Amino acid sequence: MVIPPPPVRPAPVTKFLKPYVLRMHFSNRFVSAQVLHTPTATVAASASSQEKLLRPTLGSTGDVAAAAKIGKILGERLLFKNIPAVAVFLKREQKYHGKVKAVIDSVRDAGVKLL
Repeated sequence: MVIPPPPVRPAPVTKFLKPYVLRMHFSNRFVSAQVLHTPTATVAASASSQEKLLRPTLGSTGDVAAAAKIGKILGERLLFKNIPAVAVFLKREQKYHGKVKAVIDSVRDAGVKLL
């Protein structure tokens, strides 16, 4: 009996994904942002206004200034881990305005390239 060769499979989806994706979450009290490594589904770097070391330096933990500070810290952490470029993922309700704009602009100003 002859066994036929296995069928040709399409390329894995992870081949076409952006390797690092910036995701943000905002509540009324806190701002958090994290960069996900999509092929392994792990968090590469994160920053949040809930971190105990950051709270004294932030005046308010949920405003636009706090979002800008979180973006700057996240950008520095990305460069420390040798991650030069990040894709931005915005949810449907997130527009490039206010806190979202503050995080993205400060990550870009820290030296991380946005795809």
